[in-house]
Amino acid sequence: MKLLLHTCCAPCSVYCIKSLREEKIEPTVYWFNPNIHPYMEYKARRDTLKEYAQSIDVEAIFEEDYGLKEFCKNVIEDLENRCAIYCYRVRLEQTAKYAKENGYDAFTTTLLVSPYQNHETLKQVGQEMAEKYGIEFLYRDFRPGFRDGQAEARDLGLYMQKYCGCVFSEEDRYSKQIEKDKKQ
Repeated sequence: MKLLLHTCCAPCSVYCIKSLREEKIEPTVYWFNPNIHPYMEYKARRDTLKEYAQSIDVEAIFEEDYGLKEFCKNVIEDLENRCAIYCYRVRLEQTAKYAKENGYDAFTTTLLVSPYQNHETLKQVGQEMAEKYGIEFLYRDFRPGFRDGQAEARDLGLYMQKYCGCVFSEEDRYSKQIEKDKKQ
């Protein structure tokens, strides 16, 4: 099977790639993440993935699209649902489209490894994009390997981000501290 693996970052890819290889599936890593901000965060994640992909000898495709303005235009009306209405959708749609146009049999995403993502919504969006582009969405619940993959990423010295990706998720990360600081 020729599989395109949408990849949000190197740490999340560790377990996914290992698991797929155990199934005798050799994925091609696909970087398309116009929701990650600010730019230095985007760059750190992208560059870490480039180095990791090379170190484990996995083919990697990097589609550059920083996309801050487009991201903001698409999420501003409903910030609480930004993942479902934009972040998952834009990345999985581009992955499915690229996979179909470039002769892949299927696509999937490393987002399925995170217990912090809305797994059912990811699965639904992946299936929608599979139908739209006439290509298989390879569904895997990678979450059981999340902690092991993160531990291996730490052992390898990979850059470990502290939030999902967008500026609003970074704000969410600090929400307790922000509230605490308001009371001082």
